Amino acid sequence: MDTELQTLQKFYNIVIEFLTHYSFQLLGAFIIVIIGWFAAKYVYALLMRVFERNHFDITLSKFVASVVKMLIFAAMIVIALGKVGISIAPFVAAIGAVSLTAGLALQGSVSNYAAGVLLIISRPFKVGDTLSISGFYGVVEEIKLSYTVLRNEDEELITIPNKKMIGDVLVNSFDVRVVESGIGVAYEEDPAKAIALIKEVLSSFKDVSKEHKPVVGIAKFGDSSIELGLRYWVPTKSYFKTQYEVNLALYNILHVNNISIPYPQREVRILGEKV
Repeated sequence: MDTELQTLQKFYNIVIEFLTHYSFQLLGAFIIVIIGWFAAKYVYALLMRVFERNHFDITLSKFVASVVKMLIFAAMIVIALGKVGISIAPFVAAIGAVSLTAGLALQGSVSNYAAGVLLIISRPFKVGDTLSISGFYGVVEEIKLSYTVLRNEDEELITIPNKKMIGDVLVNSFDVRVVESGIGVAYEEDPAKAIALIKEVLSSFKDVSKEHKPVVGIAKFGDSSIELGLRYWVPTKSYFKTQYEVNLALYNILHVNNISIPYPQREVRILGEKV
């Protein structure tokens, strides 16, 4: 019992001595941390107002403001630690060792975050653009530091790691997507008349882009028909719907105007043996 009381007395004396020598330093360090917290929040809000006033990209604005806020708060913590006489050199060394270990263990995740930073800085696309990457199509719904979310016509969300967005071939068609199609007409028909009818159908669809004019012409001469090529642009979210409706309208107008769409035919001759 006496031993425990002596130990408690020693601990009490150490605490009192520490508070006697460092009470003002602790109070000063606490005040510095509080000031740093409010200063970081104020600078963050100020930067966001400036970015918003100058119409900066929202993703880039939040990223830059958050980094500045974190740096200011970290600097104030360093000052506060120095106020109470704590050296930050061992902490820096420990953080470096931990960061190296974590970086090696989480190489894939770290590369995704690094790619996310590059995307935010270089801005090869923005929310609302139509992207084609790794065989997937969709409208950019959200850009995160580690991944990008696309939404397709079926309202499916496609999550793509950002390292794919940087290291793969990326096609950005902005708010539309091109339809490449074709239709064959018989050689005895007038191709100019068929092309005029196709253009008439395309111009009647409100979802077919008027800014990007449809392109219609002879693509090639097939074995049994003249192949007419079609290229027109439609909103990404109604890509298949519009394409199917256009195909039906093309069939109907060619049928009404008696323009035949031939199918492949083969003529087989059987030669008899000579007597």
